[in-house]
Amino acid sequence: MRRVVVTGMGVITPIGNSVEEFWNGIKTEKVGINPIINFDTTEYKAKLSADVKDFDAKKYMDAKSAKRMDRFSQFAVAAAREAAEDAGIDMEKEDSFRVGISIGSGVGSLMGIEREYDKMLAKGPTRINPLTAPMVLGNMAAANVSIQFGIHGKSIDVVTACATGTNSIGEAFHAVKYGELDVMFAGGVDSSISRFGVATFQALTALTDSNDPLNASIPFDRRRNGFVTGEGAGVLILEELEHAKKRGAHIYAEIGGYGATSDANHVTSPLEDGLCAAKAMQLAIEEAGMKPEDIQYINAHGTSTVYNDLFETRAIKRAFGDWAYKVKINSTKSMIGHLFGAGGAVELVTCIKSINEGYIHPTVGLKEDDPECDLDYTKGAGVHMEVRAAISNSLGFGGHNATILVKKYEE
Repeated sequence: MRRVVVTGMGVITPIGNSVEEFWNGIKTEKVGINPIINFDTTEYKAKLSADVKDFDAKKYMDAKSAKRMDRFSQFAVAAAREAAEDAGIDMEKEDSFRVGISIGSGVGSLMGIEREYDKMLAKGPTRINPLTAPMVLGNMAAANVSIQFGIHGKSIDVVTACATGTNSIGEAFHAVKYGELDVMFAGGVDSSISRFGVATFQALTALTDSNDPLNASIPFDRRRNGFVTGEGAGVLILEELEHAKKRGAHIYAEIGGYGATSDANHVTSPLEDGLCAAKAMQLAIEEAGMKPEDIQYINAHGTSTVYNDLFETRAIKRAFGDWAYKVKINSTKSMIGHLFGAGGAVELVTCIKSINEGYIHPTVGLKEDDPECDLDYTKGAGVHMEVRAAISNSLGFGGHNATILVKKYEE
């Protein structure tokens, strides 16, 4: 059993295109939600999205490489580059077969598919981009990171809808813990603010119809009526402890446990009693050799849908017992919307920054209590306190439940 630590982090988000920018946005309670600009929303009830702003792929890769990638792969490479530089990873000094990748995308490039499909209808099938297939497939985020960095170890694309980022990191954690690899680039990415993507979630009545960016993504608030679709990427460098110490790497935190379960219930609705989501939390805590009372903070999946927030609340109560009323909970989605496959990775970065800086951000926009959501969701203002251990939850369509436990690193 090897200890696994985090030595680097990188993000692309609606409130900042680096960890520093993102965290400053978190501390200032910046909301990255805006009217949809990718297409005409006249016939849509959903009017808002959480877009990445001012992203220039050529800051992270050469122009030729950028041209051969769709937006989600560009995000993944950009976040991976920041994480690698942050960790001080020099691939020329590493055994490239002992370094791997677990970066998942929930949907790949819906925008790319739409773009080339429109072209096919207008100009015929011979006029689409010959690189369409390798640009839109979900695994191309991991593949392009591998190519850009010369990584020859295992490269996988875990796809579990909104749990993708957390499952990807959890699988990477176990790959390092059990000796398969020494270093893993791990995280998630998505960019699907497209006509079809928004229409599909709107048809499910999963998206908010609010026109007010500050009162649209409001997890655990009784006024909530759906999530805001977003985009972004989060990548972390997970490393075996002795390997990190030998390099003299800075260690941000230690991954303690990972839990994953399936509701086996419904394609969109979580189990009402939260049984299986609770089990994922319990498995992560047990693997870390800890108790619920050892956890100070939960970064909730917290999508701002009526059922998710209620059923996750029940799951937390089931997993934590009386301690559920004492642990601090929040939802980063209140500021960045729902990043789908990227959400779990960006939210784990939030947990690590909270551990490092002793600050838990508020659930921004939470004003009116839902009597059935009666836990401490960090309403009103952030809290400065010691955070020794935190968990991040992700719940995906299809009943995928995933939890990562991260804790303060100690010798």
